[in-house]
Amino acid sequence: MSSGPNLADRDQRLAVFQQWFSDAIPHNKALGLKVVAVRRGFAAMQLEWREELVGNPETGVLAGGPLTAMLDGCCGMAVATMLKEAAPFATLDLRIDYVKPATPGQAVIAEAECYRITRSVAFTRAFAHHGDAKDPIAAAAGTFMLGTKGQATRPHMAGAVAKP
Repeated sequence: MSSGPNLADRDQRLAVFQQWFSDAIPHNKALGLKVVAVRRGFAAMQLEWREELVGNPETGVLAGGPLTAMLDGCCGMAVATMLKEAAPFATLDLRIDYVKPATPGQAVIAEAECYRITRSVAFTRAFAHHGDAKDPIAAAAGTFMLGTKGQATRPHMAGAVAKP
């Protein structure tokens, strides 16, 4: 049994979600968010440490804003994996508890789960960490309103059909 097609499918899925949730959203693109995992009900992103993202130059600790944006985007991406077809949705509420400062110089990973979805609301939880979700930098809980006005954006990919 070959794992080739599975890896190709996984790589294509990552590329599609990278386009949707980082490259097509200017703020996420500016942060350099990288999609590292995606499957039904789950998403993960990585934020590399960069000097311009530091909140306190004396400590080198990342500012809370980039972490908030990453957790919001990652939770939204987990919601998107649960939708039967692309449709617009928006963050309704996002609560973040900052547990400890991010270690200067280290990338931060966000992992999000969409654990319940109804006709109109999706519920998520997420953790930001340096590689061990049991040792979080921040924990988040978010709700997303489904069926908002507007159109779902789709990345423009030459020769490829974008399907989550």
